[in-house]
Amino acid sequence: MRLDLPGKTVAITGAGGGLGAALARSLRAHGANVALLDLTAEGVQADAARLGGDRYARGWAVDVRDFEAQQRVLGEVADHFGGIDVVVAGAGVLGPLQTIGPTEPADWDRVIDINLNGAWRTLKAAAPHVQATGGHMVAVSSMIAYIHPPLLASYAASKAGVAAMLDVLRLEMRPDGVTVGSVHPVIFRTPMIGDALSSPAALELVKDFTGAFKTVGLDSVVDAVVDGIERRSRRTVVPREHGLAALIPGVAQAALERLLFRPRTVARAIELGSEASAPPAPQPK
Repeated sequence: MRLDLPGKTVAITGAGGGLGAALARSLRAHGANVALLDLTAEGVQADAARLGGDRYARGWAVDVRDFEAQQRVLGEVADHFGGIDVVVAGAGVLGPLQTIGPTEPADWDRVIDINLNGAWRTLKAAAPHVQATGGHMVAVSSMIAYIHPPLLASYAASKAGVAAMLDVLRLEMRPDGVTVGSVHPVIFRTPMIGDALSSPAALELVKDFTGAFKTVGLDSVVDAVVDGIERRSRRTVVPREHGLAALIPGVAQAALERLLFRPRTVARAIELGSEASAPPAPQPK
């Protein structure tokens, strides 16, 4: 059953920039009310004012690492708009591009806690509200849930975990009339991704991606996510032609390891990453 967006309320975490902010603008243009949630309130409140003000859009500050805060804020969203029809767990971080050796446990924990645990907390806090409306739950994963490049172990683990979690939630929520979808874009340009792709290690890894794993525009990802919400899609892959890799990830991973992630390329990327993360040499006094 299609979900008609006009008049519906969509709550989005990670709405302070990048995909979350662009998605809020598009959903509002489709007639939805939008609750913009981010770590700080100032930016999302200003964006909400530009989207029509309190009647149609409102911003809240919340940390996805704090479950009680998410419960409180999503309760306020439901009270303000009269319910929540769709929740989008979109908050995420990339983490440092490093091998296991120099990766600090705190860096690993931060990526997992925001990307995976944070998405679970968002969906759990929103579940009673979405169950009440028979709505749709979405979390932003990545094609890296299925295709695992070197130097991104924490990010790949977190996004693969999100995909698996959503497969389970889809079965659990079905009896309540709630649909659950995951979003799997390839590389697309946002400030977070742009900074990461500018590093020498990343440039070494993705230099051959133009054919097999080209970057896509932010607008393409937003359009696909909105379409997926309206269709209550279980999985949205951007671009669509990479859907086969999501269905047979083991085959796709083996092919990429042979064709793109060659030992020499990976070794050079590791070397560049180590140089970038090394502390500066002491200067003579």
